[in-house]
Amino acid sequence: MDEPVLLTGAAGRVGTAIREGIGEQYDFRLLDREPPADSVDHPLFIGDITDRETLEEAMEGAEVVVHLAGDPRTDAPWESVLRNNIDGTQTIFEVAVEVGVEKVIFASSNHAVGHYETDREPDLYQAEDEFQIDGSELPRPSNLYGVSKATGEILGRYYHDEYGLSVLNVRIGNLTKEHPPRNYERGQAMWLSHRDCAHLFDRAIQAEYDFEIVYGISDNDRKFYSIDRARDVLDYEPRDNSGEYTLAGDPKGGGEL
Repeated sequence: MDEPVLLTGAAGRVGTAIREGIGEQYDFRLLDREPPADSVDHPLFIGDITDRETLEEAMEGAEVVVHLAGDPRTDAPWESVLRNNIDGTQTIFEVAVEVGVEKVIFASSNHAVGHYETDREPDLYQAEDEFQIDGSELPRPSNLYGVSKATGEILGRYYHDEYGLSVLNVRIGNLTKEHPPRNYERGQAMWLSHRDCAHLFDRAIQAEYDFEIVYGISDNDRKFYSIDRARDVLDYEPRDNSGEYTLAGDPKGGGEL
């Protein structure tokens, strides 16, 4: 892809995983309120996602927007959720349509469907439990942050139907650079490695789709989020699996992430 790809929230956890994994493969533009802690080799825009002037400048000529920015706190107050996650996301979609962006990839969250776990935990996290959700279900947010992510998905649906914008929503699981503790069964079941995260967003940038919802997790032995849609639509082929780690947290057989 020769056209620029705008990465909002570029200094955050997901943005860092993407930049470290596939930063050399794309003509990224980076947008955040603060510069990343590490040095960057891409054009950097400092500003707020509710600032239309900054967004217009950053998006001009871009083909894809990977929208990660927002307040990531699961206990964020409504005022912050409304401004940073809902108003900001609506502004992203609006400006994307105005300047001719073809595709928006929206970082949704497992918290948009968190209450599917409520009546099933802790059995849900065990290997013998077969329950899965696949992205076709309605949202069931588990906090106001999840409400904002579900709202972002609905905004994407509107901008796709009304303006023909291609939209992919990625309900991201438990993204960690290191393998989560073995006694954290929920984190094990929804683990997303940095390597698989970068690969998933690489495929999201490259693939063709209209409107989709997929889950962003690795190919864990136990998973209550299905990755079948990500495989089918994006050709996503994760390489990591939380089940391949010993109690000490080291990969079986001495492999590396």
